Amino acid sequence: MQDIKDKLAVVTGGASGIGRALVRQLLGQGARVVVGDVEQGALDSAMTEFSELGEAEGQLCDVSSPESVEALADFVFGKYGACHLLFNNAGVSAPSANVWETTVNDWKWVYGVNVMGVVHGIQSFVPRMIESGEEGCVVNTSSGDGGVSPLPFQSVYASSKAVVSCITECLSAQFESENTRLSASIFYPSGGMLDTGIWTTERNRPPELAREKPGIPSPTAEDFIKVYEEYGMPMQFQDLDELARFCLDGVRERRFVIMIGLEDSKAVLLDRAERIGHGQRPIDPAPIPLV
Repeated sequence: MQDIKDKLAVVTGGASGIGRALVRQLLGQGARVVVGDVEQGALDSAMTEFSELGEAEGQLCDVSSPESVEALADFVFGKYGACHLLFNNAGVSAPSANVWETTVNDWKWVYGVNVMGVVHGIQSFVPRMIESGEEGCVVNTSSGDGGVSPLPFQSVYASSKAVVSCITECLSAQFESENTRLSASIFYPSGGMLDTGIWTTERNRPPELAREKPGIPSPTAEDFIKVYEEYGMPMQFQDLDELARFCLDGVRERRFVIMIGLEDSKAVLLDRAERIGHGQRPIDPAPIPLV
């Protein structure tokens, strides 16, 4: 998709963090955008900003609910008649913990949003996108933490993002085998530390999926900065608008993997493959404390 001007884009989790930056860049390049988000306050704030940038409309949407995502698709196709760019971007994270110290609700919540949110987006939007016969792209936000190499203390989050990468790989191959005009891309937010709402996603955790037992509090960006500095590794923050522009460039160039510093990831993956080929564990123990 060489030109996104006047195209209709849908961004879930679009009221904060990376999603909000994606919406800003889409509007700046002339796209029309429907923003889906579960948080009313953040959505209201975002729409105030977006109204000055272009044609945008906000809709409350809980991606873990198939009915909510279907309602979003009904709205989009009912009002605009098309969806050219679908960004399945909404995501959450559970507290760092050993696998045996995670809880069932940790897995239900994170997988409900990170994995099933992507599945619901695909199932509600893609059949209509195919039927329209128009060119389009589905961009699923994964993470290098899981999609490339998991952090050992982030088993819930990392594994959910590994699933997203696998789903997208299958989706892309299926689009081609079915001779559709759609493509799929995995977006790996990258380039440095990302100061986004993922650090505080507990604010949106449903009461019915609360942790069944106390755990280590989720670290904040400030916690990581402090710990890394103590280890002599100052954190580098990635500008979110720059990251969003990079993502849209990848969509235009039909890149399957959209990631800053891809060569570094290649080295990591080759090392993982080498270890696996020798029957070894592909990741090392965590060198840095959780908090």
